[in-house]
Amino acid sequence: MNISTNNISPNNREQASNARLATASSNLRADTNAASARKYFAIGESSLGSILVARSDRGICAILLGDDPALLVLDLQDRFPRSALVGGDVECEQPLVKIAGFIERPVLGLDLPLDIQGTAFQQSVWQALRKIPAGSTASYADIANRIGRPKAVRAVAQACGANALAVAIPCHRVVRSDGALSGYRWGVERKRALLDREAHA
Repeated sequence: MNISTNNISPNNREQASNARLATASSNLRADTNAASARKYFAIGESSLGSILVARSDRGICAILLGDDPALLVLDLQDRFPRSALVGGDVECEQPLVKIAGFIERPVLGLDLPLDIQGTAFQQSVWQALRKIPAGSTASYADIANRIGRPKAVRAVAQACGANALAVAIPCHRVVRSDGALSGYRWGVERKRALLDREAHA
């Protein structure tokens, strides 16, 4: 059934028009937010196993290491549960090559645009980690002191465990106070291999 608008007052017509505009604007914002929430990724191989690299519109948001590519995708989903994931991304291929090259030859360095997502405390820890030069290590207590939170050693360890950007944020360079290797989200043997390669670079 068609309804004529001829008898609707000018004020009501204006209100209806504004409502349609508001709805359209809301839909546009929703579409924009959905697009910006997408994470694009690609998977490659290195001597330390599989590498998953993911990016947002702002930069590389995840570098994950492991043995099973399918598990890396699940890890990515767990880290970004509200994002739509798009695999086979061509723009992730060059970062993949750079990361694989860095793993083999740390002397090459690693300069990537990063989208670092975390709490203020995590960000402070990760910033301190990025200042540890290749070939050097620091203890969790050292990092806690460097960020002005000397009693937050356990929280520093948790921030290292929450790091989604393997090797770009080098949590593998953090060891226990006695110099022994501690846990590493992507495996202690990978941590040992990374440190050995950096020490001999």
